[in-house]
Amino acid sequence: MNSVWGINNPKLKALDCTIRDGGLINGHYFSVDFVRALYQANIAAGVDYMELGYKNSSKMFSPDENGPWKFCKEDDLRKIVGDNPTGMKLSCMIDAAKSDWKTDVLPKSQSPLDLIRVAFYHYQTDEAIAMIEDAYEKGYDVSANLMAVTTVSESILDSILERLTRTPASVFVIVDSFGSITLPQMEYLTKKYFEFANPVGKEVGVHAHNNLQLAFANTLVAASCGATRLDATLSGLGRGAGNCPMELMLGMVNADKYNLRPLYECLEQQIVPLRREIEWGPYPEFIITGQHNVHPRAAIGARKDKDTRDQYVSFYDQLEEEKRAAEM
Repeated sequence: MNSVWGINNPKLKALDCTIRDGGLINGHYFSVDFVRALYQANIAAGVDYMELGYKNSSKMFSPDENGPWKFCKEDDLRKIVGDNPTGMKLSCMIDAAKSDWKTDVLPKSQSPLDLIRVAFYHYQTDEAIAMIEDAYEKGYDVSANLMAVTTVSESILDSILERLTRTPASVFVIVDSFGSITLPQMEYLTKKYFEFANPVGKEVGVHAHNNLQLAFANTLVAASCGATRLDATLSGLGRGAGNCPMELMLGMVNADKYNLRPLYECLEQQIVPLRREIEWGPYPEFIITGQHNVHPRAAIGARKDKDTRDQYVSFYDQLEEEKRAAEM
C-alpha cells in the first residue's frame, strides 16, 4: 500500500486494546475463540502490542458477574497466548483503587505480559506512582495513563507530568476519557507531554475516544506532534462512542509495515456477529456527552433504556440543565 500521504515514523507502535476497552460494554465476556482470533489477526497484521484486559480486583468485582478479561489471570492468558512466542508484546491495565496490584501483578518471569499500563485520575497520583514502581521492579515495561485529562487544570497537569518524569514509566499516555478533545487541544497536549517526556527519554502515547468523531484525526495529530504509542481497537470497539479504529489507523500510519487483510478478516468473522449483540459508536447521546466534556455513563444508561433511547432532545436538555447548575 502506498503510504506517501500517511505518517511514517519507525518509532511509531500500534497497541490494540479491543479486548480491554471493548470489554467495558460486554462485561469482558469475550470467548476464548474470539480473543484467540484477534490475537492471531494482530500477529499476522504486524501489530506491535495487544492489551488483553484488566487486572482488576476480584474482591471488588465479582468473577461471577464479569468475564475473565476483567482479571487477566495468568492461566486464562496462557489459554490464548501460551508463552507468546511471537514478536508482538502483550499488556494489561491496572486501575488505581480497583486493583490488588501488590499481589495480582506477578513477577514478569511468571507472566506472558510485557507491559503494565497504570490508569489513574489526577487525585490518585500517589498510588499510581507506587503502582508504576511496583510493576517496574517486577520486571515490566510500564506506562502512565492519566485519565480524564480534560478535567485537570494546567498547573495540576504540569505537576503530575513532572512527578512522572521521576518514575520508571517509559510512556505517558494522553487519555481522552470523554472523547471531548478537539484537534488544536490534542496538538497542545501532545506537545506539552512531549516537553516533559522527551528530555528524560520517555515516550508519549494517545488513547482517543470517538464521541466527537475525532478519535482517528486526534490520533494522527498526536502522531504528527511526537506521540509514538498509538492505541486503537478493531472497528473502534469500545465503551460508548468507541475508539480509533485500528483498520483505519494502520492504513495511514506506517502503512507499508502493516498487513490490513488479517484485520479485515477478523472484523468480518468476529466483529460483524458481535454487532448483532451489542452496540457502540458515536450515537447522538455520546456526541452530547463529548460536547459537554462529561463521562459517558449517562449516555450509556440512556442507550440501554428502551424507553429513553433516541430521545435526544430530552437528553440534551438534561445535560444543559446540569451544566447550568454546575456554573451557578
